[in-house]
Amino acid sequence: MLRLSTKGQYGVRAMYEIARGYGRGPITIKEISERQDVSVAYLEQILNTLRKAGIISSVKGPGGGYVLGRDPDSISIGAILRELEGPVAITSCLDPKEGCMRVEGCVTHLLWKSLGENIEAFLDKMTLQDLLNGSQFIEVPRRETKKKAGKDVSAGIGR
Repeated sequence: MLRLSTKGQYGVRAMYEIARGYGRGPITIKEISERQDVSVAYLEQILNTLRKAGIISSVKGPGGGYVLGRDPDSISIGAILRELEGPVAITSCLDPKEGCMRVEGCVTHLLWKSLGENIEAFLDKMTLQDLLNGSQFIEVPRRETKKKAGKDVSAGIGR
C-alpha cells in the first residue's frame, strides 16, 4: 500500500498551523508541537527543511517563531511534500535515483507513471488555503461491488 512518511504528514500539519496564523505574526514551534502532538525535535528538522526551501521564514527573539514565506493560496501541498519527501515515485523504477532497466518491456511502467502524475497533479492543485477553508475534496465514486462466490468483485476483477 502507498504510504506517506511521518515527515510528510507532520510537515503538512505543521504548515497548516503556521498558515492559521498568516497575517497575525509568528507561531512558535512549541505551539505547533502541542497542537499537532509532534515532538519539537522532529519539527525542528522538518521546519528547517521548509525554511531552507523558502516556504517559511523564522523570526528570532521574543515573540518569534515561524511565518509563511508567501500567501497560503500560493503554497501547494505538493510543493511542501516535494521538499520533504522528494518526487512522487510510486515504484522504485520511477525513482530518479534508481531508474528502470526494463522500461521498454515493462507492462506496468506507464500505469505507475500515470498514477504518480495524477497524485502530483492533485497535490499541486491543493493549497494551504484549501486546508484553511476546510475545502471538500472531490470524492471519486466507487464502482458498485458485486458478491461472486464469496469474493468481492469490482468491474469484473476479483479482490
